[in-house]
Amino acid sequence: MKGLPLRTSQSTYPRSNRMIRWLFLVAVFVLVSAGQPVLAAGMSLEQIAKTQFVTDAQASPDGSRIAYVLSVPRQPGVDADGPNRTELHVVDANGDSRRFVGEAASVASVRWHPDGDGIAFIGKREGDEHRSLHLIPLDGGEPRRLAKAAADIRAYSFAPDGREVAVLVQAPESADARALREKGFSQKIFEEDWRPVEVWIHGLGDDPAEPRRLELEGSVQGVHWSPGGDRLAVAIAPRQVVDDTLMFVRVHMVARDGRVLGEVDTPGKLGNMAWAPDGRHLALVATEDVHDPREGRLTVVGRDGGTPRNLLPDLEGHVWHVDWSGNDRIVFISYEGVEARVGEIGVDGGSQRDLVAAGGPIWSGLSVARSGDIALVANAPGHPGEVFRLARGQGEPQRLTDSNPWLADVELARQEVVRYAARDGLEIEGILYHPLQRAGNARVPLILAVHGGPEAHYSNGWLTSYNLPAQHAASRGFAVFYPNYRASTGRGVEFSQLNHGRPAKEEFDDLVDGVDHLIETGLVDGDRVGITGGSYGGYASAWGATYYSERFAAAVMNVGLSDKIGMMGTTDIPQELYLVHYLTWPWEDWTMYTEASPIYYANRSRTPTLILHGEADTRVDVTQSKTMYRFLKLAGQAPVRLVLYPGEGHGNVRAASRWDYSLRLMRWMEHYLVGEGGDMPPYEIDYRLQSAED
Repeated sequence: MKGLPLRTSQSTYPRSNRMIRWLFLVAVFVLVSAGQPVLAAGMSLEQIAKTQFVTDAQASPDGSRIAYVLSVPRQPGVDADGPNRTELHVVDANGDSRRFVGEAASVASVRWHPDGDGIAFIGKREGDEHRSLHLIPLDGGEPRRLAKAAADIRAYSFAPDGREVAVLVQAPESADARALREKGFSQKIFEEDWRPVEVWIHGLGDDPAEPRRLELEGSVQGVHWSPGGDRLAVAIAPRQVVDDTLMFVRVHMVARDGRVLGEVDTPGKLGNMAWAPDGRHLALVATEDVHDPREGRLTVVGRDGGTPRNLLPDLEGHVWHVDWSGNDRIVFISYEGVEARVGEIGVDGGSQRDLVAAGGPIWSGLSVARSGDIALVANAPGHPGEVFRLARGQGEPQRLTDSNPWLADVELARQEVVRYAARDGLEIEGILYHPLQRAGNARVPLILAVHGGPEAHYSNGWLTSYNLPAQHAASRGFAVFYPNYRASTGRGVEFSQLNHGRPAKEEFDDLVDGVDHLIETGLVDGDRVGITGGSYGGYASAWGATYYSERFAAAVMNVGLSDKIGMMGTTDIPQELYLVHYLTWPWEDWTMYTEASPIYYANRSRTPTLILHGEADTRVDVTQSKTMYRFLKLAGQAPVRLVLYPGEGHGNVRAASRWDYSLRLMRWMEHYLVGEGGDMPPYEIDYRLQSAED
């Protein structure tokens, strides 16, 4: 493919592209003349910004009700700025839903009390100095506080009789340290002055005993009280630093008095876990070995610990959610390719069967009632996360909630699963959004959306978000492609390790091969391709803007990597990077680290590049974006802009910064892929909402 000219004026815009852009504008004129607003046919950015979605669903013990958490965005520029509110709702089997805890306080970690008469949650309510544990009665009334501590409660687990609760709280700052800090001695000793997270047992009832701390070494990340009542499964990291909490967490079986009864021998990363109803077994999601990039092996171990058994050793997918449907049957959600299925398997690894076959919604939450009824969270191409219920013995889950009824009046773009052969013959999958309107067989601009990780993947469900607004882009005439390049999850351990020790090689070639496939189908104009993504997807975007610059007319890099050596020296996950990605230290192979860095190819860049980063990011230090900006600026071959978000970390959570991001992303892509290009658009943004009803 010929090199891509930098669009400095209309005269340098390729003649064929000028004709396509003219046809696009004619189509827009015809629609407007016919009284059909162009954006009314698809999603606007305002609609994306107000989209609500369910994040968690918990079945009541008898299965008659489901408590769920609804994430409610704040309206940018209208509401007080901040992250999404999280509300507690309850829905019954008929789909009748009501809100229990709403705007006054956001909720987290929603769980049913063992007796089924109330719902517990973590939140900071009136009178709370820190986030406390509360219980709201099912028959109504105000929540009452069950437990409080000298710091935020992070997690909890009820004893099976409901008379005690184990809570996780970070150890408080010492009185001496607090006194010194108040005098101005606020220095931080990097990775040394950490304080452990501890387990405290709180009595419940009218006259509870004083809370007691379990004497455990390390820092606790999770606690699960056994249904037998005599022990707890406690996940413990050596230190409260991110690398340890990500790579070196181990499960200990701990008696009520703190004695360690046994340890579960797992390597590497650790995921969800659940006790069997009789307390004889613990199901947990683990890795195959310490070099496995992502937990996803369904394993089971006895109540005393030991080495877990892998129940699905040949699974070419990833299990991330587990629960039990009896003492000897495990229910799980398996992600396979771009689909998800709900399965069930015996504790001995036999009698596996599908409860819900792959090919429908993308299941993302699982809770099994004592009755055998199952609460699920799922999204699909037509809606974000909602609550579903699979009644015992039924073959099809029933959708119970509709959190965005206005979506019924929005025309959504068609999406399809695309498979193509990479240059070495490996089959790659992805999700393609078609433009909502297309002038005949005219080729269209493409936005390539690259996921982070890379130990993650895209499923064939709802993919539109503030940083990847696919449905809005489709309404503007773009195609959007989400590829699951090699090293993605969903296809087993071997596939997820195909980039080990080889960053930015075949994995990023897969991206370009996907673009070529879409060009060959006749859909995409190869001269009007943009690339974007966050984290590792931001790294891919930086790679596209430099090493593969001739292939991309625009790039938007979000919290991305630009310098592998600097990344290893500033990130909070150096051990994770070494063990499951690079397999070598910089001093062992300086060449690999250098040649896998986008800044090494900065002088190649002819791609206008927008760089965005949260200033409080500890995963990918903000210096990665600053370095990328400076090198591209010094090379002086293409426009480059750097936007920093104070207080934001590895991705934006506040409504205002998300809104700013969405506007800047789309303006950049439209300016350079369908607009006149050339100089950058002004850095100022008009933040006004386009319509009051949105």
